Amino acid sequence: MNTAGTIDRPLTHDPQKQAPMKPSTYEPAGSANQDFPITGAKDSRQNRTREMQLIPEAMARAHMRERLQEAERDRQALRLITARRMQRRAERASLRARRALAMAVMQ
Repeated sequence: MNTAGTIDRPLTHDPQKQAPMKPSTYEPAGSANQDFPITGAKDSRQNRTREMQLIPEAMARAHMRERLQEAERDRQALRLITARRMQRRAERASLRARRALAMAVMQ
């Protein structure tokens, strides 16, 4: 079955193999204004600086640094919670020992 592709789902994504666009019947020929000259488009794409090419890498580094700091804060909070829990346990044990000693002295 040969079905023609649509704009959303072309038969191929290769622009060389796609059918050329037909001029619209609603607009007179040559009525569309060209905003940007096509000749300079290729030059402007190749005029990227090294800094611009490294932006995604720098963003990934910043993202990883942020994630590592978040993980360190989580670990620190967990250590604090554990320390408080151990302190409460030690205080209860101390109270039990005092109570046991007081009971031994009273008898």
